[in-house]
Amino acid sequence: MVARPIVDKVLEGYNGTIFAYGQTGTGKTFTMEGIRSEPELRGIIPNSFAHIFGAIAKADANTRFLVRVSYLEIYNEEVLYIFHIQLLQFVQLLYLLF
Repeated sequence: MVARPIVDKVLEGYNGTIFAYGQTGTGKTFTMEGIRSEPELRGIIPNSFAHIFGAIAKADANTRFLVRVSYLEIYNEEVLYIFHIQLLQFVQLLYLLF
């Protein structure tokens, strides 16, 4: 339940940041992404998307939403902007479901 309070505040209109920090191989990517094909092993990112788009689907039809996401990695002092194709496909799937 680390990310849930942040995502709930995002739904109230605040900006949110979820930051994973640690040595190489300690599970940061797995924590953030998880395994998409296994619901109980989905990470923070897909679960956050599901929560956000689920709330949007339940919102008043006159309410407008703008969802922006940045996903990046800092490795050896180099910033890499990442938005994996599989995550994009997951967002598209959520859009179709809701």
